[in-house]
Amino acid sequence: MTNQISNETTSQENNKVALVLEGGALRGLYTAGVLDVFMENEIKIDTIFGVSAGALFGINYKSKQIGRALRYNLKYAHDKRYMGMYSLITTGDIMNRKFCFDTLVNELDPLDFKTYNNSDTEFYAVVTNIRTGEAEYINIKDARKDMEYLRASGSMPFVSNLVEINGNKYLDGALSDPIPFQKALDMNYKKIIVIQTRPADYTKQKPIVPYGLIYRKYPKFVETAKNIYKKYNKTLNLIKEYENEGKIIALRPSKKIQMKRIEKDLNKLRAIYDIGVKDCNKNLNKIKEYINQNKL
Repeated sequence: MTNQISNETTSQENNKVALVLEGGALRGLYTAGVLDVFMENEIKIDTIFGVSAGALFGINYKSKQIGRALRYNLKYAHDKRYMGMYSLITTGDIMNRKFCFDTLVNELDPLDFKTYNNSDTEFYAVVTNIRTGEAEYINIKDARKDMEYLRASGSMPFVSNLVEINGNKYLDGALSDPIPFQKALDMNYKKIIVIQTRPADYTKQKPIVPYGLIYRKYPKFVETAKNIYKKYNKTLNLIKEYENEGKIIALRPSKKIQMKRIEKDLNKLRAIYDIGVKDCNKNLNKIKEYINQNKL
């Protein structure tokens, strides 16, 4: 597959900056707040790795659309066409495919596809191949043509149809690599900023959901999904280790807000976004100094 990262392109210059964006459904508005501050302050990122909501909201960095993610989530939170039980019952997808990935991005609050496609920032969306159970990192070069990969990255299990692309079937990237920090390390990035959507004291518990019952046709996927909590917690420890050594910067919500995955409370949606803005502004000088280290 030409979109996937090849082994020949994994060597990067030391001064390039990678941004790793965790998912988390509408907790991802924390990330949207951080990215809006990045854009307002012209923070230059060379490569982004986005998972699930991290991918769906992260594309606005490349299209340079400050405030877009918050705007449409507040405006359409209570619109039955957007996402929720009505869409799940009528289409099998809790995120309505037609509305979210066609009507919204093309008509109601259009993504600036031209600016996105002309940006020199590389953007990788993480998806989970349910046949292999492995993460795939898709280079989203053309946002319009590759929209199905973005949809796949955010297609949560149990409440989403499988997304079929080129004969492969995919679901949420968070099921195989919820925080692709190791991938950034593997690609030899020396400067990495990680945006998490859970507070610093969070650890993931073993899932009790029936992956084996619903996805029994895909045993490798079931094994990956059942054990993803181990990989998640291992990644958290690795991030903290690198952070304590001053090698990376990690931002996490400084305040805990109880949110549903499909949250309808506009005050909570705005609040988690505002925390992202506040946390990023508080660390802005540190981020700028980190990015500018060792530049000639």
